Amino acid sequence: MNRFNVAVPVDEYLSDSNVLFYLSDAVTQLLEHKEEYTQFGVVRYFAEYFSSVKNSNHVLFREYNYIKATPHNRASFIRVFWRCYRQIGKSGDLLSMHEYRSLLQLLCPDFPAEMVQSAARIVLMDDAIDCLMSFSDFLYAFQLQFYYQEFLDSVLVIYQDLLSGKSPNTVIVPTSASIEQLPSVAAEENEKEEQQQDGVESSTLAQCVDDLCDRFKLSHPPRSCMREALEQVDKVSYYSFLMSMAKHETINQTIGALPSKAELLIDPEMDQELDKLIAQISVSPGSNSSGSAVGALKEVQRKASPRRNIHHRRRMEVESDGSTEETDSSEN
Repeated sequence: MNRFNVAVPVDEYLSDSNVLFYLSDAVTQLLEHKEEYTQFGVVRYFAEYFSSVKNSNHVLFREYNYIKATPHNRASFIRVFWRCYRQIGKSGDLLSMHEYRSLLQLLCPDFPAEMVQSAARIVLMDDAIDCLMSFSDFLYAFQLQFYYQEFLDSVLVIYQDLLSGKSPNTVIVPTSASIEQLPSVAAEENEKEEQQQDGVESSTLAQCVDDLCDRFKLSHPPRSCMREALEQVDKVSYYSFLMSMAKHETINQTIGALPSKAELLIDPEMDQELDKLIAQISVSPGSNSSGSAVGALKEVQRKASPRRNIHHRRRMEVESDGSTEETDSSEN
């Protein structure tokens, strides 16, 4: 939406941009930590808060309810996760679901395990979620699951209804006749298991998903992308459908948090900083190698990692010197 479009009603703009949400959070953080933040000045506090929101640094170390509260927050957290752990993908390491969960909880301490499990199931096709995954596979699956969580949950309900033979979007009310038929349910278990392995008719699921988009008020993937993924096969399982969407470049561009897979491990700015620090360590005369390494690590974290927003409760050791690029520039 064009923020300068005068034809857009004020209420609609405020709702779509989530300005009131961020303003409320900024005031709440200020009141809870008044003594800490008033020393900077209230005007500077609000300027830095909204600057961090604009630069997508505001979600670092925040609680889960905050990082999932808006589409911008979700996209920002996805980008932060990629920037912080890109080196894992560059080194080619394979990690388990529990290891990815630990990495996520370093950025968001109360990040739920269920979200990580759901992303892992997309990669592993619901087989064995304790298998190892590459960084890129997990990252794009996590992006899809985290950004479109509510929509995917609704799609899963529809998929399960189709598997069980129920008509989606309808409510089944138990009757005495249906209760009498319960013994036959046990006899159909084998047939249902076979159906679950094969999936459902792609055309039927596509129509149900299209109807869902008509009434869904939150974010959902572009209809054309979902239709394209479902037209490739006659039958589709839930997780194979999600895997196709996770790999879809148009969906990735729509979210806008990650580069294409070909450019995922390329970050010239961060690589330049690392090269400079390595060069400083190697040519520093008479310096203690371990001490230099620790100092270099802190410098990488300060420059390359997203900056901690001013309203976070805890003081991190890497910011003990109180210097950041944004703060320095604001003081000049």
